[in-house]
Amino acid sequence: MTQFVDIGSLEDIPVQGARLVRTAQGCIAVFRTADDRVFALDDRCPHKGGPLSEGIVHGDRVTCPLHNWVFDMNTGEATGADEGQVGTYATRVEKGRILIDASLIARSNAA
Repeated sequence: MTQFVDIGSLEDIPVQGARLVRTAQGCIAVFRTADDRVFALDDRCPHKGGPLSEGIVHGDRVTCPLHNWVFDMNTGEATGADEGQVGTYATRVEKGRILIDASLIARSNAA
């Protein structure tokens, strides 16, 4: 069973925006959609390493700011003609707080 850790308030992330969480594995982009769903993805586009946390959120997709690759935040897969995938991480929102897979944070603290 996945354990979760509180990383902040839902209000800390602008609607259709993102925030960065630094872990031992690298940076994780945590996104908030227009309907307050939260997704966590690797912050590095597989195409040219663009920071997805600086991309445009639309629905359950994010567009890389460098070359407009679009990723499905449910699966991490590139959409359209682009091929590639970014890692996705379990999240949930409880009582206005964002919870993320605790194994990311635990590994960060071990580094």
